Amino acid sequence: MKTYETKRQCLIAVISTAAILCGAAAQAVQGFVNVADFVAADGKTDDADAIQRLIDANPNRTLWFPDGTYLLSKPICTPAQPQKSVDLQLSNYAILKAAPGWTNTEAMVRLGGIHPANDICTPGSVYSLTGGIIDGSGVAKGVSIDSGRETRVRLVSMKNVRVGLHIKHGANNGSSDADIADVHIYGNGAKDSIGVLIESHDNTLSNMRIAHVNTGVKLLGGGNLLANIHPLFNGSRGPYGDSVGFADFGCNNSYNRCYSDHFSTGWFFGANSGIAYMDGCMCYWYAKTPGERQTAIRCEKRYNALSSKMWIGFTGKNGQTNSVICVGEAGGAGMLEDPHLSEDMITGNERNYLDYLRGSVH
Repeated sequence: MKTYETKRQCLIAVISTAAILCGAAAQAVQGFVNVADFVAADGKTDDADAIQRLIDANPNRTLWFPDGTYLLSKPICTPAQPQKSVDLQLSNYAILKAAPGWTNTEAMVRLGGIHPANDICTPGSVYSLTGGIIDGSGVAKGVSIDSGRETRVRLVSMKNVRVGLHIKHGANNGSSDADIADVHIYGNGAKDSIGVLIESHDNTLSNMRIAHVNTGVKLLGGGNLLANIHPLFNGSRGPYGDSVGFADFGCNNSYNRCYSDHFSTGWFFGANSGIAYMDGCMCYWYAKTPGERQTAIRCEKRYNALSSKMWIGFTGKNGQTNSVICVGEAGGAGMLEDPHLSEDMITGNERNYLDYLRGSVH
């Protein structure tokens, strides 16, 4: 009898352990919502309303988008309130695509687009969009951050978008504190196309490639840190002379190892922009642009940027005007410290950069 009881107890223990493991597995599976279980993801059916219902019905859950094409006729919006927020995770080949006839002026994915909040204390305040492809079909904006703080966008590829990433006026007195990393953007090439538009303060952007836009990054806010951001001009429908790698209308923005590639103007600083900090940045042209200007830094008024070890590479001397610094007004507190450039490539009368030179030209 004791042997029987021992076997029976062992069997019960095995069954109980298996039940616990199965329960844990079930909980792990239920830790996220498989969006493809509820929508078509066939590239033909409009999935916008169905996805929005899933967002609204699953606070503090991860919504997983397996590979497929999720057609959107209008934006999908996530809540900024921590009690209602969700985390959107897309597999590498999951595509959110703007449907034919898209006319909405908002972005396809609006993070914090509903239930606005200014809260970094409550669990759920930090939410994100990770992975996948956002296809604007040549007309739509890609992703916007409308409210909330410390929002994350990571590992996202945006294609054929009019504006790639738009960080709107921040919830905390203009501050968004967003963290953007490993996001690649290919625009629609329109004359008003912008890779990244930032209206707010205190955001961090790192490791981004931006192409087929007329303006790579446009900054209206201040205190933003950009590291290893590489906008590339490879054609747009606007005049080449209007193309700008980085257009800065804010103050105290920092650029670390950023790279303007073949835009007519590498960095443009607006009339009211404050001091900018540029460390090891690069401005390069890969072809001649006859009749146009190639300008590394252009200022609407005075030059106030602090640039250290900037690398400037003009292509050709004949056919275009090559200028290191072009200002609307003489003076300013800016400096150009130890730049790397070929002085014989600079157009003869474009020598005012010497007024700001510190150290020596390399």
